[in-house]
Amino acid sequence: MSKSLDSFNCRRTLTAGGAEYAYFDLIEAEKNGLTGISQLPYSMKVLLENLLRNEDGRSVTKESIQAVAGWLTDKGTAGVEIAYRPARVLMQDFTGVPAVVDLAAMRDAMASLGGDPQKINPLVPVDLVIDHSVIVDEFGTPMAFARNVELEYERNEERYKFLKWGQQAFRNFRVVPPGTGICHQVNLEYLGQVVWTNTEDGETTAYPDTCVGTDSHTTMINGLGVLGWGVGGIEAEAAMLGQPVSMLLPEVIGFRLTGKLKEGVTATDLVLTVTQMLRKKGVVGKFVEFFGPGLSNMTLADRATIGNMAPEYGATCGFFPVDSETIRYLTMSGRSEDRIALVEAYAKAQGMWRETGSTDPVFTDLLELELGSVVPSMAGPKRPEGRVALEGIPEGFAKAMETEYKKAAEISKRYAVEGTDHDLGHGDVVIAAITSCTNTSNPSVLIGAGLLARNANRLGLKQKPWVKTSLAPGSQVVAEYLEKSGLQKELDQIGFNLVGFGCTTCIGNSGPLPAPISKTINDKGLIAAAVLSGNRNFEGRVSPD
Repeated sequence: MSKSLDSFNCRRTLTAGGAEYAYFDLIEAEKNGLTGISQLPYSMKVLLENLLRNEDGRSVTKESIQAVAGWLTDKGTAGVEIAYRPARVLMQDFTGVPAVVDLAAMRDAMASLGGDPQKINPLVPVDLVIDHSVIVDEFGTPMAFARNVELEYERNEERYKFLKWGQQAFRNFRVVPPGTGICHQVNLEYLGQVVWTNTEDGETTAYPDTCVGTDSHTTMINGLGVLGWGVGGIEAEAAMLGQPVSMLLPEVIGFRLTGKLKEGVTATDLVLTVTQMLRKKGVVGKFVEFFGPGLSNMTLADRATIGNMAPEYGATCGFFPVDSETIRYLTMSGRSEDRIALVEAYAKAQGMWRETGSTDPVFTDLLELELGSVVPSMAGPKRPEGRVALEGIPEGFAKAMETEYKKAAEISKRYAVEGTDHDLGHGDVVIAAITSCTNTSNPSVLIGAGLLARNANRLGLKQKPWVKTSLAPGSQVVAEYLEKSGLQKELDQIGFNLVGFGCTTCIGNSGPLPAPISKTINDKGLIAAAVLSGNRNFEGRVSPD
């Protein structure tokens, strides 16, 4: 990290957890010429600190810093371009492997030019989480997880050996092995620090943890108060090599939340409601920042669920500021006491700490939702923003059969499945998957699923033979608490055995349907259904059938 020119004379020291840190004090910057910046949205304060810390007179100038303060006047509509440097980069294996290949090629080029190839390394920390390669081949059996992992390693042996070499060869590059969890949940539970530190020349600087990722749902980390979003592979590689991400100062839509969710209403119902509202509003290329008294009634897992679906509602990110719930989560997830002390002290010193009664920031525009108005919902038939109240699903399906698929006359027809004693018809659920980074590590919905399974077992209910069932949690923590609570055996009993830790059905890695089921669907042109806890339900994405 190069020394900042510090045109606003705001470099100060902060003591937390028994250690001393340098930091760029926004309160002092406001006194020294950046008038009014305490009124900025929390997410904009993160961008402002980033520029203050990286002021070099070239990519970041005094004028570009002043332009951020000027946001209070133009509210992001002036088209001001800034050079933003994220603290770290997050990758998954599909998009990350090409980046590592490029680094290896750069080393070859350096060697061929007579230079030292060991000098080629990422300049910022990079974490690559292997989570996109597991496929649900085996399901509904106690051996499903072991068999799917075995097949994953067989199919990806060469890629995994290459990534293991990369971890050993490059500095600032870590690989999280397959079977650990989904990258966004791993980011939330382990990698995200909220406040990052860097030691240079014997001095440690503290600054907001920020990241860009090569997966669109990198936005999940905003639930932790870490500004992050998805970028393309080239942008991610540039950030890895110390180059800034060029971006326009965004409009920031304030989303005021009040009240609390009713009993029986989940974070999934909430995020589908939020997605529908923001799609209608139009927030592409904008930041969304959540505020209001309702935040005090939301767990961090619920916030992360809403942050996760920013790509579905069209925003660059959906940001939640740091508060006491952030500290509770950091403590619960085992972050160090020193780090937790630093996060709280830093956020409070910078005016980045939210508490009930805090003055609301200035926003470009506003939306409001009373949490008590949210009802149990699903999204369908093929768009995430197509929210339908649960009670409206039968009517919604009948309407889709008439208007979308032009098969209203066939809605009650059934067809025998070859080699079985059952039949299939339009609207039959053939995939039921507890999957995706959005909510498979949200304790309230996972435990809710386990309790529902327990009640189903007590009533003697069984899964239908044509339904492919699977459970692919976002992290191993989920498996641990389902096991300890006795709920995993209840899920197993109705077919929701563990199939893997990674992205499965929601990215199309649902694996093949049993051949007779697939044949009947395709031969008869059936409109079959999948019910999943994923964030995307685009037609043909979940399964080619």
